[in-house]
Amino acid sequence: MTNTTQKKLRIGVLALQGDFEAHLKMLEKLGVEGIAVRLPRHLTDLDGIILPGGESTAIGKLMVLYGLQEPLQQMIRAGFPVWGTCAGLILLASETDNALAGQPLLASMHIRVRRNTFGSQRESFETDLSVPALGEAAFHAFFIRGPSVEWVGPEVEALATLDDGTIVAVREGHLLGTAFHPEVVQANGQRDLRFHQYFLRIVQSVRG
Repeated sequence: MTNTTQKKLRIGVLALQGDFEAHLKMLEKLGVEGIAVRLPRHLTDLDGIILPGGESTAIGKLMVLYGLQEPLQQMIRAGFPVWGTCAGLILLASETDNALAGQPLLASMHIRVRRNTFGSQRESFETDLSVPALGEAAFHAFFIRGPSVEWVGPEVEALATLDDGTIVAVREGHLLGTAFHPEVVQANGQRDLRFHQYFLRIVQSVRG
């Protein structure tokens, strides 16, 4: 009998718009096979997928155009692990307070988010977050036109908040969401891989 635990993980990164290449580099650093997902056939044999930052309206429209929205929704309902970062978090949310009319969403996570909570690109900022799920050391987070989570359902765990209590990282079972960009390389050239490692642990727990 084949020992499936030895099979290399295959993690997709939605590659329609946004900084998907940075996530692929993080996965490569962790020894994981990263797959750029642009068409439904690229979803075959994946163990999980990352929805990157970018422009949520553009990504949503392209998901529909290339036939990815419905297959992804079906996979999520079946327990497929998904991690949304920034725009990806918006796509996962069941509610958005200020989405554009007709914006396509995956609407799978029981949260309400607000787009561009912290302002425009010029108001981008970075800060150290306490994320107990990642250990004691703070996680240096980059917020670039980031959303925030305004409400969470009873099954949703808040993983990190800003000093004022604003929720910026959440988990609901096999779904993970961050309002910031964990894929951004720090000023010292270092990559903090802990959020990617955390997602891979979710993937492993689902795969068994």
